Amino acid sequence: MELKDIKSVYFIGAGGIGMSAIARYFLHRKLTVAGYDKTPSELTRQLEKEGMDIHYEENVGLIPEECRKPASTLVVFTPAIPASHAELVYFHENGFEIQKRAQVLGTLTRTHKGLCFAGTHGKTTTSTMCAHIMHQSHLDCNAFLGGISKNYGTNYILSDRSDFVVIEADEFDRSFHWLRPWMSVITSTDPDHLDIYGTKEAYLESFRHYTELIQKGGALILHKGLEMKQHVQEGVKVYEYSRNDGDFHAENVRIADGTITFDFISPIENVKDVELGQPIPINIENGIAAMAMAQLNGCTADELRRGMKTYGGVDRRFDFKIKNSRHVFLSDYAHHPKEILQSAKSLKELYPDRKVTVIFQPHLYSRTRDFYKDFASALSHFDEVILTEIYPAREDPIPGVTSSLIYDNLRPGVEKQMIKKDDVLDFVRSRDFDVLVVLGAGNLDNYVPQITELLNEK
Repeated sequence: MELKDIKSVYFIGAGGIGMSAIARYFLHRKLTVAGYDKTPSELTRQLEKEGMDIHYEENVGLIPEECRKPASTLVVFTPAIPASHAELVYFHENGFEIQKRAQVLGTLTRTHKGLCFAGTHGKTTTSTMCAHIMHQSHLDCNAFLGGISKNYGTNYILSDRSDFVVIEADEFDRSFHWLRPWMSVITSTDPDHLDIYGTKEAYLESFRHYTELIQKGGALILHKGLEMKQHVQEGVKVYEYSRNDGDFHAENVRIADGTITFDFISPIENVKDVELGQPIPINIENGIAAMAMAQLNGCTADELRRGMKTYGGVDRRFDFKIKNSRHVFLSDYAHHPKEILQSAKSLKELYPDRKVTVIFQPHLYSRTRDFYKDFASALSHFDEVILTEIYPAREDPIPGVTSSLIYDNLRPGVEKQMIKKDDVLDFVRSRDFDVLVVLGAGNLDNYVPQITELLNEK
C-alpha cells in the first residue's frame, strides 16, 4: 500500500512510545487515526486530545467504521501484541494491509534521507540529541524518537521543508531490517533480547545485516571497539567514534560546577568549547555521535554548539527531578547491565562525595536469567541497592528466576535490601537519601511523582 492510498490508520498497541509517534504523523496528515491499547496512560490520553480514537477493550465491535475498509486502511501493530489478539485476527482474516511500526518507518526511509540510530543502549538519547541539533539548524528534520524529548514535549518532530528523517532503529524482533538508512549510528551491540535471538552470535549477525542496508553514498558511524563486524555496501563511508578515540572524539573535557564542556574532534571540522545542556558524563559520548551525524549532513559548528547547549534531555533518561545540596533524585530507563553501569559511573563522577542509592526493578524474567551476574556487578557500583520483584512485561514466570539471583551476587559490602514494589513509597517515606535513582524499564516509574513529593517534604 502506497502512502497516498491510505485514508485511515488503525494501531494495535497505540500507547507505545514509538507507535504514538507514527500515529501523530498520520494525525498531522489529517487522516482518520484510531486504535487499541491495553491500559490508558498519560500518552494515550494526550493522543485522544490530539484527535485519535482509542479504546481499551479487546473488542472488534469497537473498531470505527472508517477503519473497516481494507482498500484504504493501514493497520499498524507492535510485536508485543500476541498473534491471538481478537482485533489483529479480524484484520488478518479480512485482508487488511498489516505492518509493524518499523515497516512504516522503512517506507519513510525510502522517500526521505533516513538518519537512523541503532544499538543496545544509547540510541534514544543520541537520536533525540541529533534531532534537536538538526531541527534548530538551517537543515531542520522530521523525527521519530523512542522517548519524550524535553525540548519539545513529544517524541515526534515534523518539518514541511526538510528531507531528513531521524529514526530510532529498534533491534527488537529484527525490526530495524525494514529500514533503508541514508546514514546510521550504531552505539553499542551488547547482547540483549536473547529471548528473541537465542544466541549472542545471532544478535551480532542481525546488526551486521543491518549495516548492509545503508544506502550507497551514505555513511556508518560506529562506536569504536564493538564486537560486531560491519559489512557495508561499496560507496558507504565508515567512521568510528568514542569519548576518547576514533575519527570523532572529545578532547579537553572539563567537568566543574555542574557544567561539562569539551572540544569535538572531527575529520570534517573540529568544534571547540561544546557545552552540554544536560551535563551528564555519558552524554559526552552520546553527543559525539549525534554531532557526527549532524555534521556529516551539513550542520555548521555554531549550530552544533547551539544544539548541544540547548538540549534538554529525554524523559526517563537521566531525568533529574530534584537537584540541590540536600537531595538529588532522578529516574532512569536503564534496564541492561551496561546501561546500569554507565548510570552508576556517571552519578559517581558527578557526585563523588555523596552516597548514591538505587531502587532497581528488573525487567523480564529471561533478561534476569541471562544476565543476573552482570546486573549484580553493575549494581555493585552504587553505594546502596534496593531491589524489587521482576517486571514481567510480555513474559510468564520462569521457575527459579527472581530478583534474588541478582541480590545474592551483589558485591560483599554493598548495602542492600529487597522490597516489594508496592512498598516503595513507604520505604522512601521512612528513609532519608542523599542521591537516589529509580532504575528500570518497568512500571516503577509511575511512583516517581510521589517520590519527588515525599523527598521535597523532607
